Amino acid sequence: MAISVLVLCAVVIVTAVSMRYTRSSIFENSVVYTKTIIQQMTQNIDSYIDYMDNIALMVSESDDVQNFLFSDNDSSEFRKRLSSQYSTILNSRNDIRNLGVLCVGGKYLVNEGTQTLNPYLDIEGQEWYQKAMSSEGASSLTSSHVQHVIQGERPWVITLSRRIPNNLDNGKDRDGIFFIDLNYSAISGLCDNNSIGEKGYIFIVDENGNIVYHPQQQQLYNELQTENIDIVMNADSDTVITDNSDNGKLYTISRSEKTGWTVVGCMNVGELMKNSRQAQSIYILMAAALVVIALLISNLIARNITLPIQRLRDSMAKVQEGDFETADVEVVSENEIGSLTTSFNVMTHRIQELMEQNIYEQKEKRKSELKALQSQINPHFLYNTLDSIIWMAEGKKNEEVVLMTASLARLLRQSISNEDELVSVGQEVEYARSYLTIQKMRYKDKLEFQIDVAPEISKVMIIKLVLQPIIENAIYHGLKYKESRGLLIVHGYAENDRAVLEIIDNGVGMDQQTLDHIFERHKVNYNSNGVGVYNVQKRLQLYYGSDFGITYRSRVGEGTMATITIPMNQEGAHETT
Repeated sequence: MAISVLVLCAVVIVTAVSMRYTRSSIFENSVVYTKTIIQQMTQNIDSYIDYMDNIALMVSESDDVQNFLFSDNDSSEFRKRLSSQYSTILNSRNDIRNLGVLCVGGKYLVNEGTQTLNPYLDIEGQEWYQKAMSSEGASSLTSSHVQHVIQGERPWVITLSRRIPNNLDNGKDRDGIFFIDLNYSAISGLCDNNSIGEKGYIFIVDENGNIVYHPQQQQLYNELQTENIDIVMNADSDTVITDNSDNGKLYTISRSEKTGWTVVGCMNVGELMKNSRQAQSIYILMAAALVVIALLISNLIARNITLPIQRLRDSMAKVQEGDFETADVEVVSENEIGSLTTSFNVMTHRIQELMEQNIYEQKEKRKSELKALQSQINPHFLYNTLDSIIWMAEGKKNEEVVLMTASLARLLRQSISNEDELVSVGQEVEYARSYLTIQKMRYKDKLEFQIDVAPEISKVMIIKLVLQPIIENAIYHGLKYKESRGLLIVHGYAENDRAVLEIIDNGVGMDQQTLDHIFERHKVNYNSNGVGVYNVQKRLQLYYGSDFGITYRSRVGEGTMATITIPMNQEGAHETT
């Protein structure tokens, strides 16, 4: 009974308030709706003009235009190519009436080249010409006007024009003009496709208050209809009402920064309010229906609310004790309680999945770390290095023996004696340098290397044994099969908040299929390092997240670049367990 009384009071209050403010609500909704349409209309016009501007930029900046307008040589070939290009554009765009290039007192080409300029027209006095010449490298746009440029034609168009500077070094100080005449129907079509009521309409004015488009434009010119242009141009807000009565007009305004045009939606206030009385009658009927329904279902609601809440409370108690297995609650309804129950079940499942995922990731992390420590240097590489030292010692190459032995010692010290989980980039680079020194001496004229790492990243901490496996991969799979001397470059630098290490080789490269499968887990080859690209990528992403790690770029016959990225600021970047 209490619920019924509360519902009844609520319905009466809401109905009274709704009836009181129906007029203002309908008005505000209409304003918002009109604003949305006008803003979308402005965006559509901007996109259309931007597309035409791109066409103008593409055509006007071509070398053919420069040679045709400004070259002293024979320009017939350039004229032919431009005519073909213009013909293609005109055939594919019905909204373009004319396009052409011209140099006052010089050459010109309009459309396919068959039209001639109006000999009685002062080109330099035209608005589109003056705007383009005064614009610094940007396109200019006119209001709607009658175009006289072609002899015998007077179409109603909107002209977009650009100045073409003389870029040829021929000592001639003259510029040209490129222009596109857009059919008036192109803009009118955009405006006519948007409806703002039965009697509402859209019109456009330029920055000077001149009409660009109006559905009754002919009547405006014949003074059979007037428009409050001054009110629109001087408005401080995006909505203006001329009169609050039903005979007043509502103007919704959207100004374009790109074109300088103002798109205006005009609606009659009386049309906006005509449904106000109908809405009030509907409110009364709905209120009566709601009261009857409330009395019928209030008891049912009360019964259906209590039981699901009790079940949900019991399940929450189980979750609090850590029992996720039996915490699911059966969803018996599709109301708010049912939605809450469904969300609770989803939440408990997600928490359980996250806990299992966390346990799994920690296990994988420990496995990867253990494997890295166990595979820091492989016996096959060590045997080959010792054999090389013996061979050089027998050959009395004492300096090379000392250099290789010292490099091997540093390599062993880093991989065996250093038990730290993380090392600095500088230490990792020195480890790679020792490894490359040994490999260069082993392969002699087959390998050259360069290391260039910026000092600002040398102290950034990185998980151990990242560079050497990637370098080894580049040598054994890229440079080893190169007929001429190979070059391997290690380049390190800071980029934004990341430290970047690039390993670049000019080896045989990889095809796209190899690149697509490079991070897949493969069977370990014990003749090379057991860490491998898969393991290094896995360890990097376990520590730093999926946004970091290794990326590859390669071209067959040209070489490969592996890029390693880690965060510069590593507070909280990896877990420790």
